[in-house]
Amino acid sequence: MLNDFLILMKAELVITIILFILLFLKLGNKEWQNESLLNIINILLLLNLASGFFFAKSGTLFGDMFQTNELIRFEKNMLNLGTFIISLQSYDWLKNHKHVPEFYMLLLSTLLGMFFMISSNNILMFYLALELSTIPLAALSNFDLDKRRSSEAAFKMIISSAFSSGLLLFGISLLYGTTGTLNFPEIAQHLNGSPLQIFSFILLISGFGFKISAVPFHLWTGDVYEGSPVAVTSYLSVISKGAILFVFVSVLYKVFQSLSTAWYNILFLLSIATMVIGNLFALRQQNMKRFLAFSSIAQVGFILIGITGQSAEGSASVIYFVLVYIFSNLGAFGIVSLVSAVTGKENMSDYKGFYKTNPLLSWVFAISLFSLAGIPPTAGFFGKFFLLLAGAGKGNYLLITIAALNMVVSLYYYLNLIKVMFMDENEKPVEKINVNKLPKIAIIICVAGILITGLASGAYNYIYSLVK
Repeated sequence: MLNDFLILMKAELVITIILFILLFLKLGNKEWQNESLLNIINILLLLNLASGFFFAKSGTLFGDMFQTNELIRFEKNMLNLGTFIISLQSYDWLKNHKHVPEFYMLLLSTLLGMFFMISSNNILMFYLALELSTIPLAALSNFDLDKRRSSEAAFKMIISSAFSSGLLLFGISLLYGTTGTLNFPEIAQHLNGSPLQIFSFILLISGFGFKISAVPFHLWTGDVYEGSPVAVTSYLSVISKGAILFVFVSVLYKVFQSLSTAWYNILFLLSIATMVIGNLFALRQQNMKRFLAFSSIAQVGFILIGITGQSAEGSASVIYFVLVYIFSNLGAFGIVSLVSAVTGKENMSDYKGFYKTNPLLSWVFAISLFSLAGIPPTAGFFGKFFLLLAGAGKGNYLLITIAALNMVVSLYYYLNLIKVMFMDENEKPVEKINVNKLPKIAIIICVAGILITGLASGAYNYIYSLVK
């Protein structure tokens, strides 16, 4: 019994052990240099990533409230990989920060909440895990302690999260009142499509919409992304959003499948609004973090198309796209993080002439943007192709046409940024940036991921085999 507990909760226990190690390092008598601390922490995160591939077992715990299987383990490994990349990218910023252990304690606490959320088989456990993953993120948003806009970002994050959590909790209470249970499998058995259940479901979709920044629940995204440190912005954009999407797909397909007609129509409208508004706002952004924020909102619109497929292909396409998105978005954020940490510059105009002083970083940024735009042979093209293919399985070609037109719009603003870097002149371009070893490793991982997951078909096939 104890062996089952240790193996089934391996991912959560490893994170908890690392948290205790960080706490002991912080409370100990020895004063650690930031560089030494960061090296130790990155080794621990690498061990955490490696541990996800060993001693695997499927099963349930705590009266079936906690579950794990091969697909859930794969999703957690994806989040571990993304967190490790972000940690490597943050080296230049964190080595001069006063509170390195605190940053990682908050970061790993929110990751722990996401792990419990992905493994939850009970809606109350899901809600508690969601709060554990959200509250530390607000503190992380305020981690640029000497900047007022960072405090504003944390305040907006708290207010929006409280509102979305309120909607979720209200929906959960109504759902419990109409079904008499909190367990996901039993909820699915008691759904009858009554008006009160539909209303509770709309509240749940609204709560999820806030977390994934779907329009019209996206209003907090640009301000929070701009005010937060780049490392936190990339974590919000990729890891937090990815975890919520994993749960969202699972809940829609397994719990609310009997209400599929209702949620198909809702997601149809949400996907169109999210793509169109995300793209229109991205067109006019000058701050790099706000630009990538609205770009990520537009990407959510494409993900919602894949979810509307209501099939194993739909679920596999979403998980595959999140994997591609981790490499693509973190590749872009990695360059923004380096430039911000070294020069403090975060506006698009600052990247004029970037290619002349930093040709290698410019090409990495360009490859990441090509992938986000969906240009072959990068992984982003195949990610969007599988999403649209899954959506087309329902025969709604109007939605696919709108998505194709939005891809053309997104192509414009991604290529515009590439033009700024490679073709525009600047009297004072960003100086030559010496990339440290750890951020360099992160860049290599991202570029390799973009190319390999695109050119090698094994990634999607493996995910599809897990979903079936």
